[in-house]
Amino acid sequence: MDNDRLRCPRRITDHSQIWPRVGTIARSAARPLTGVRAEVAPSVVGLGAMVMVGVVLDRSTPESFGAFEGAVMELKEVLDCSLVAGDFDYLLKIRVRDMADFNKLHGQKLIALPGVRQTRTFFVMKKVKENARLPF
Repeated sequence: MDNDRLRCPRRITDHSQIWPRVGTIARSAARPLTGVRAEVAPSVVGLGAMVMVGVVLDRSTPESFGAFEGAVMELKEVLDCSLVAGDFDYLLKIRVRDMADFNKLHGQKLIALPGVRQTRTFFVMKKVKENARLPF
């Protein structure tokens, strides 16, 4: 299949064009699709602040990782959670309204997650590259 057919260089404004295009791609894709989704501007839905949080757990055991991962799956504010090597055990990508909203989330939910010993917070000032297409 021609890889250009998987790319959409323009924004589709006529929503009637979306499902036929998705169906064509899904039927003819040489590589399996893992899903289809629409992108919504975070500021439009009141989630203008992106925060990256490094989480250090108090223990590095399968049980502590499992407990943390299960609990973080329940937090709708957490968009991504990755087990990483380095200074943190996990790196979280979070969307909130503003700093006050994050402060509430941090104080009530993040530090209460199972096994959390320490967090390091980074407010994103500017997204330079996000959700880039796979290079095929």
